[in-house]
Amino acid sequence: MTEALSLVGLAWGAVALWMLALWVVHLVIRNAAIVDVGWTFGIPLATAVYAWRAGNDGPRLGLLLVMTVVWGTRLGLYLLLTRVVGQPEEGRYVEIRRRWATSLPLKFFAFFQFQGAIDVLLSLPALTVALSPSQELSAVEIAGFVTWAVGVAGEVAADWQLHRFKADPANAGRVCTAGLWRHSRHPNYFFEWLVWVGFALYALGSPFGWLALACPALMLYFLFRVTGIPATEAQALRTRGKAYRRYQETTSAFVPWFSRTPPR
Repeated sequence: MTEALSLVGLAWGAVALWMLALWVVHLVIRNAAIVDVGWTFGIPLATAVYAWRAGNDGPRLGLLLVMTVVWGTRLGLYLLLTRVVGQPEEGRYVEIRRRWATSLPLKFFAFFQFQGAIDVLLSLPALTVALSPSQELSAVEIAGFVTWAVGVAGEVAADWQLHRFKADPANAGRVCTAGLWRHSRHPNYFFEWLVWVGFALYALGSPFGWLALACPALMLYFLFRVTGIPATEAQALRTRGKAYRRYQETTSAFVPWFSRTPPR
């Protein structure tokens, strides 16, 4: 228990400093979407701290570190290029500024640090693997890796399809129904959740790894109740109106599925 608390404390400190640096950057560029970039890199950072301090140099932790780095770097760079560099602040954060109104630097500081705390909580799969004495990959860890790989591939496909759609000036103001987006309003969120199912499965090969099942459950809660689907759809309704309402009526919110006939 002492070792676990020590590792968590070190990881939290590293992630908190990382988020502090990005909070300062956000004050300069006035684009709070950089917190999303910071969030994706925070989990590989926490995993790297565990790998560094736990003294566990076996293949199980090494592979999990590679998985988090690949996932975090891919998603982080995508968010950096599409939401921060040369981009106006995303509508969700413009709306947050409007609602918060006063003491914005302090409120955003708390928001950035909260995202860092979530990173530490979501690094639970890596913590359980770092503390495990086992060195051999088991069948459940291989299943976790395969699930993770499917999730990453699906998220890459969804992001690329949306990017190509938005890059065409003829699609300005229209709703993307290309590829995976024809079968889910949020395929990127679905495959992101599948990534976390993969991380949790991977952790099941370690003592107390079942605790990591809280991570996909927490991701599902955030996607459906907090910063994911509600905020994204509210912004889509503000900008696309009736077209997006029709999309809601015909297309699955999360799990890719067949289109429905809209009600009359």
